[in-house]
Parts: sequence; structure tokens; C-alpha cells
Amino acid sequence: MRATLVIPTLNEKDGIGYTLDSFREASKAANQAHFSKDPIEWDILVVDGGSTDGTIALAEERGARVVVERRKGYGRAYRTGFEQATGDLIATMDGDGTYPADELPWLILKLQVAGRDFVSGDRLTLLEKRAMTMEHRIGNWLLNTLVKFLFHSRLKGVPMNVMADSQSGMWVFHRKILGSVRLFEDGMAFSEELKLEVLVRGFKFEEVPIHYAERWGQPKLSSWKDGLRNAFWLFKKRFKVSQETRLAARMAVAPSTTNSP
Repeated sequence: MRATLVIPTLNEKDGIGYTLDSFREASKAANQAHFSKDPIEWDILVVDGGSTDGTIALAEERGARVVVERRKGYGRAYRTGFEQATGDLIATMDGDGTYPADELPWLILKLQVAGRDFVSGDRLTLLEKRAMTMEHRIGNWLLNTLVKFLFHSRLKGVPMNVMADSQSGMWVFHRKILGSVRLFEDGMAFSEELKLEVLVRGFKFEEVPIHYAERWGQPKLSSWKDGLRNAFWLFKKRFKVSQETRLAARMAVAPSTTNSP
């Protein structure tokens, strides 16, 4: 079995070494225990936005394959990473030490055992206070509430009928779904876009609670600025989904309304 781990970075020298070391240790242990019959061969891909602090060198020292993507944006980094991925499975996480690299093999196991197409890490259920500012917590709550309000009909097949953490950046999924989802977003809203596309296209989606830690290094996210952009994007996405649904409905009934020769 082959899988690609995609990690977007921009000046993450404080966290990238820890992230990669933790992941390698965990993936080795998982291959010996839970994947012994079919060990996962990992392709570790770091998509770097042009770091100037030594992030690239640190990643390469630890055996990662580095692709430099100078076009800006969180989503742009992931879209480039998905294009460059070589594995049948794709996993993601940030390079700042916030996501639990040691838990990623368990998400892969969940994907396989539960028969899911896409598994996302839920940071909020087990969240410790020091791991996220109050401003960030409020922003996440508002965006999650908005997702539930705008896309409630698409959440019926999701456990508990909710998306607990629409902003999470730790996912594992089958690469083949990329041929069906439509991804255009270059910014932070990419996280929502990917998950919503998975739901809109009818793939099996599930969230799994994960631990989340304080980031290593200086934060780059502007809670209110990025949050407002994401909220505005959600309304646009809902409008597009509605248009697509109406068009599909018209096309489905068109043959029955056509006069016979």
C-alpha cells in the first residue's frame, strides 16, 4: 500500500522537524503492528510557499520530498500537493506541530475498517484551552454553525448529522475521489471546500476526534479576517450547490417532457 502525506509550509522551522520525526516514528510502529500484512509505503511531500528560515533544508534532511509553490494560499499548496501525490491514499496535516502526527496512522485504519472515503480529524471535541485562543474558538463555532445551517441537507449521511470541525486540516482519503470533486479555492476556505465537495458528491465522510496542540512558531492566521472570508465563501458555495441541484433536476425531467415523433 502506498500513501502520500502532504504538508503545506511557510517558514515553519520551529515545527517541521518535530512534525516529521513524530510522524516517521508513528508510521513505523503502525506498520509493524497494524499494517504488518500490507505495510504503508509513505511518500512525504512538503509543499513550501518559499520559506526563508531553513524550513526546506530541515524537511529534506528528514527525507521529505519538497515542492516549492510560490503561488500564495493554503488551498493552492494543497491543490499542488494533490497533483504531485503518488499514493493511492492521501493524508494531510500542518507543519507547525499542532496536529498529532502520531495519530495519523489511526485515521488510516479508521478509513479502511469503517469503509469510508474521507476521514477528517476533529480538533474541537478533545480541545484543551491553551491550544486555541478564545477568538479562534468563537470563529470556529460560528463557521461550524453556518455550515450546519446552509448545508443541513448534505449532512444527513454524516454520523450525528453534523460537521463538528469544518476548519480542520488533518484528513485522510482515497486519492480516487479527486477525480470527482471540484476544487478551486486557493485560500483558507479550501478546507471547507474539500469537505463539502466530498459530501455533495455522495462520498462516505466521517470525523474522528484528535488531539490538538499549541503551534510552534508565530501564528499566520487572522481569526476575524480569515473567518469573514470563509463565511462569505460558504454563502457563495451554497448558491452554487443550489444552482447545480436545480440544473440536475431539470436535466433529469427533460426526456419525459419531450414530444414523441
